[in-house]
Amino acid sequence: MKITASLVKELREKTGAGMMDCKKALEEVDGDVEKAIDLLREKGLASASKKSGRIASEGLVDSYIHGGRIGVLVEVNSETDFVAKTDEFKQFVRDIAMQIAAANPKYIGREDVPEEEKEREEQVLRQQAINEGKPEHIADKMVEGRMGKFYEGICLLDQSFIKDPDTKIQDLLNEKISQIGENLVIRRFVRYEVGEGLEKREEDFAEEVAKQIDN
Repeated sequence: MKITASLVKELREKTGAGMMDCKKALEEVDGDVEKAIDLLREKGLASASKKSGRIASEGLVDSYIHGGRIGVLVEVNSETDFVAKTDEFKQFVRDIAMQIAAANPKYIGREDVPEEEKEREEQVLRQQAINEGKPEHIADKMVEGRMGKFYEGICLLDQSFIKDPDTKIQDLLNEKISQIGENLVIRRFVRYEVGEGLEKREEDFAEEVAKQIDN
């Protein structure tokens, strides 16, 4: 059975597990969502499962300005206003805003990437593999691996956390859901950069933000 993005999204919403963990679980059980839920629970990857399906309509909009050159607005939702006012939640939202400033994602999750953009990238990667002399069946496997890198570059939930590169943002979100005890949703963001779209000198803003965190 082909594991579609909508199927992965459904499992992620029900369990709170990471995108790749959901995909692997579905592959192991041939697309059976209920069996995949059980499998994730057995592996301890669905600790937020009971919370992730609940409505999160409260929350916080926060801003982060870096050196007057990058500005971020982000909305993160919680279930209650009480949680939204806690220091732990506020710090989480601030961390997400800093992540967006440093890593410059285009989308929140893989399901937000337009299909035409995915298909275009897959075609480019497949042709690259073929140009490298790889047979088509090998090229297809290489495309799958390289698409993971593609998503890491443009999807917030796939990115490594700037404060802990061994942790993905999806894993950080799941951890906060378990710790706080409510469903949390990174709903939307906007990022502005001075001179964006204009020719300018390249700077490593991720490194700048990291240095600021250390200070």
